Amino acid sequence: MAFASTPDVDTLKEAWPELPLEAWRDSYATLHRYTQILGKVKLALTPTENHWWNVAFRVTARGLTTGLIPYGNGGFEVDFDFLAHELLFRTSQGDTRVLGLESRPVAEFYRDVMATLRSLGVEVRIWDTPVEIPDDTTRFSEDRHHATYQPEYVQRWWRALLQSSLVLEEFRARFTGKCSPVHFFWGSFDLAVTRFSGRSAPERPGADLITREAYCEEVCSAGFWPGTPEAKGAAYYCYAAPEPEGFPAASVRPGGARYDSGFKEYLLAYDEVRRSGDPRSSLLDFLQSTYEACADLGGWDRARLERPLYLPEHAAASRAPEGATLPEQPAH
Repeated sequence: MAFASTPDVDTLKEAWPELPLEAWRDSYATLHRYTQILGKVKLALTPTENHWWNVAFRVTARGLTTGLIPYGNGGFEVDFDFLAHELLFRTSQGDTRVLGLESRPVAEFYRDVMATLRSLGVEVRIWDTPVEIPDDTTRFSEDRHHATYQPEYVQRWWRALLQSSLVLEEFRARFTGKCSPVHFFWGSFDLAVTRFSGRSAPERPGADLITREAYCEEVCSAGFWPGTPEAKGAAYYCYAAPEPEGFPAASVRPGGARYDSGFKEYLLAYDEVRRSGDPRSSLLDFLQSTYEACADLGGWDRARLERPLYLPEHAAASRAPEGATLPEQPAH
């Protein structure tokens, strides 16, 4: 597929497909649990990193990957392929296994995933209860009522995730302070990138261990989420933690962005972005303006956190945001 500088309407519709929540909510619920099973395997076997970055997945050209999980004298990885609708297991010894992604109960998927890992010599135990899904915490091993997998809608969601990831990576590249990767959290089922001010955050009274580690520093976090009926479907979000005074009333872009007092986040509907005619620019505008509101109101040292990259002149020019002024390059 060739990439055009100005994509036509049909190309945009394919890249940024419709994703009505009601049409795929059962598949969403099932897939959420599928990803949590593999996520908990990764949680059990990887060294803990700051802010729990070790548990997250990454977006790939075909779906999602756990990335390399250490085990014994090597490691393995598991990929969700949403083009072929397969779950691919690969080890550093060269062994592979494939499970189909299809409509079947979570209990059967859980059984087959654990059996496949054992066949590869991987022995792991996980807590088989969903997290961050408060309305139904049926154990994976007993869940027979979540059993829907619609390939078309799962692929639509992944394509939206892919486009969102590409834009979030571009946004991330503008920041040279501490910043998370662009990664997918299977607990909340969202794609996220988080910038840090470099200062410690006040302790949250009564916070659990996970929350304390996640928010021990001042952050501005943004991402993409399939949403809930309350959020009116898929949306982009941005929140500040702790939230600086005046943040809810900040002037952000584009016009459809709004602060939701229930979520305590700025939200921009996915539909608003994909229908904008220039989804990339629309989303970058939202990400940049909400970050600036957080950083300016929170007193972040933006000059230090957004220092220019030291690049050869021709490389810097090709990577600079539109309208940016490049620093003078040192003499060679």
